[in-house]
Amino acid sequence: MGTHYHTGAPTAPPAPDRAGAKQWAGLAVLILPVLLISVDMTVLSFAVPHIGEDLQPTSVQLLWIVDVYSFVLAALLVTMGSLGDRIGRRRLLVFGAAGFGLASLAAALAPTAAAMIGARALLGLAGATLMPSTLSLIRSMFHDENQRKIAIAIWAAALSGGSALGPVLGGALLEFYWWGSLFLINVPVTLLILVLAPVLIRESRAKEPGRLDPLSVALLAAAMFPMVYGVKKAAVGGPDPLPLLCVAVGVAVGVLFVRRQLASAAPMLDVRLFRIPQFSVGVMLNLITLFAMIAALFFLTQYLQIVREISPLQAGLVLLPGLTCAIVAGFLAVALARWWGVTAVLVVGLALMALGFALFTQLAAGPHLPYLIVAFALICFGMGLTQSLTNDAVLSAAPEDRAGAASAVSETGYELGAALGIAILGSVLLSSYRSALGTPPGVSADALADAGEGIASAAATATELGSSQGESLLSAAHAAFLGGIHTTSAVAAAILVVAAVSTAWALRTRTPA
Repeated sequence: MGTHYHTGAPTAPPAPDRAGAKQWAGLAVLILPVLLISVDMTVLSFAVPHIGEDLQPTSVQLLWIVDVYSFVLAALLVTMGSLGDRIGRRRLLVFGAAGFGLASLAAALAPTAAAMIGARALLGLAGATLMPSTLSLIRSMFHDENQRKIAIAIWAAALSGGSALGPVLGGALLEFYWWGSLFLINVPVTLLILVLAPVLIRESRAKEPGRLDPLSVALLAAAMFPMVYGVKKAAVGGPDPLPLLCVAVGVAVGVLFVRRQLASAAPMLDVRLFRIPQFSVGVMLNLITLFAMIAALFFLTQYLQIVREISPLQAGLVLLPGLTCAIVAGFLAVALARWWGVTAVLVVGLALMALGFALFTQLAAGPHLPYLIVAFALICFGMGLTQSLTNDAVLSAAPEDRAGAASAVSETGYELGAALGIAILGSVLLSSYRSALGTPPGVSADALADAGEGIASAAATATELGSSQGESLLSAAHAAFLGGIHTTSAVAAAILVVAAVSTAWALRTRTPA
């Protein structure tokens, strides 16, 4: 038999397999944990007063009830992403769903503030196993580039929509039920995941996973916890020695973590990925967009309920058009990126968010809800455009064996953005409010001190004072809070403009795949 020689043009590589109905049904299952996590980030915005009334937490305990979820989630995401690469991403997703359901039940039935803090910490732990699994499983399920882009756009739309849905859902449930219902609704969703995930989603794990290094896990947690805690405390109480020391310790331990990863032949997290412009820009924009969005929800929920005095359900409905815009933008982003290029769509998304905050700097007292709806819709639409593309950029830039860890870094950006948004922009709001409150006539120093704790405290103090003194205090507090919204929105708009310019510069020679 003679030797055969092939001539002519080289054969093209075979086209990747296209996803079928089972993969798209599996994507629907993967959307469920994304909705759980994103809704849980914002659903408490309306419930804090109700939890405070029932559980009687101290001010420190209340802070931990709100914040411990993001702290634990952010600190463990990368570790859990690496664990999923190693033991199987679907297996980790199923374990996480079971844990999230049990922790939600514990939170709903928490008898004390301490029990609630513990339950929220467990929710953060379980949530850290869910998020990296979803995005890395999408990569393993959708090999065709266009199908993967659409799948990630749906994932991002669920994340953006869930963040905006939280206040709407929270307002509706609090209108008719007690605050524990905000957690109980998670239970049937987790049961669906437990039943459907093994049927519709194929197991996926890295062929050569990074070593699960216990020292690296400890270093990462030791870097994240003090850094986030220090930034939040500094934002609330100013640059005192303790928060500055916490930030310094976190940075120092973070440097040790990075050095250990660079020296390792099989790192838990390949920090060299940050040298890729698409990857680093994607992570940065995830942080900044959530940073801005959570801050907007923080002041809008208070403004609508306390200043405008409308019910939680009505306040949620005011934010509903923004939720719709976030979902629509998530699907439009892929098509727009084909026409304009990815960099242009990212910059437009950030510019629209900046425009929405710029409109909030002109928010006036009185019946101006349509103006508020338009401003918030611009913020949500811009966020939807941006997040659909950043996640595809992060996943495309990372090798498939590191998909879980890369997804986790991207989602750590989300969680840090959420935590820092309330810490930094929330503190700008409080500082502006206090400086503008002044000294209303006839109001005692003690009452003024109570009112300085925030707009909710001012409303409660005004009710106790009654008569003309209460009216005087409430009028001054409303005006001061509106001024705080103007200042906070101006800061957020400036940050988003800088992010847009930085993105255009960083991606000037290439666009994310």
